[in-house]
Amino acid sequence: MPSKFWKPVESPYLVPFDGAFAVKKARTSATKQVDAKDAEAELSELAHRTEKLQRKLYAADRFAVLMVFQAMDCAGKDSTIRAVTRGLNPAACDVTAFKAPTHLELEHDFLWRSVRRLPERGRIGVHNRSHYEEVLAVRVHPEFLEGQRVPMPKRLDRLFEQRIRSIRDAERHWARNGLVILKFWLNVSREEQARRLVARIDEHQNNWKFDPRDVVERGHWDAYMKAYEAALNGTSRKWAPWYAIPADDKPTMRVEIARILNATMASLDMEYPKLPPEELAKMAELRKGLVDGSL
Repeated sequence: MPSKFWKPVESPYLVPFDGAFAVKKARTSATKQVDAKDAEAELSELAHRTEKLQRKLYAADRFAVLMVFQAMDCAGKDSTIRAVTRGLNPAACDVTAFKAPTHLELEHDFLWRSVRRLPERGRIGVHNRSHYEEVLAVRVHPEFLEGQRVPMPKRLDRLFEQRIRSIRDAERHWARNGLVILKFWLNVSREEQARRLVARIDEHQNNWKFDPRDVVERGHWDAYMKAYEAALNGTSRKWAPWYAIPADDKPTMRVEIARILNATMASLDMEYPKLPPEELAKMAELRKGLVDGSL
């Protein structure tokens, strides 16, 4: 079982594994906010410690780490990913931003494109949006299914129940094979999202970030919250936990995620490879030649 390798980090934002999570009770503001300057200092320290763990992860070549980020628009996914991965070796860290499925992706099952982007052992992967879009955006907009040409059950909600079960089973399979899965829902309030959308209009250097479709999607807020509640309850498990992180204060949100990542990696049973005696002896011989100039 995955729990033999690692355990989810304790946090007030850990989504329970018993299906009792309620979106309306989830906080959008942290129980204790971190001052912006203190947050920056802690992020720098966490980045230094996590980078050391990343080296060991790569050398041990036993585990891989996957971070999944889901959120409503303007919750801060991009900037949070940038902050949390700061200082990591980019040669062993892959970030994938999933957009609308391509024609090729639509010719496969809905998990196919995510499987192709899972990190190899020794690496850290980040999915900015993910396979969860298929039980979130598609659930809110079932017309998207027309392009997928999938067998349709008589009841549409049955399709999404099946997809949630497929995600749960897939994540358990990945975890059994050494993938450490951390999933973060950045829980921004509707009021804070409105403020951020207005700021994108008022601050001319940020006009390029504004997308009128984000305003349209606000009209489906309740439907999205219902979809998130079903997805998190159906897939938050010990081997692939969800954390519902308050997103109204970005510095606090980033620190909380960086803490969870660092603590999770620190809990893994990882060691640098130990060479056999004959290889150590050969290295000592080569070292001697390098030092005395004979090589």
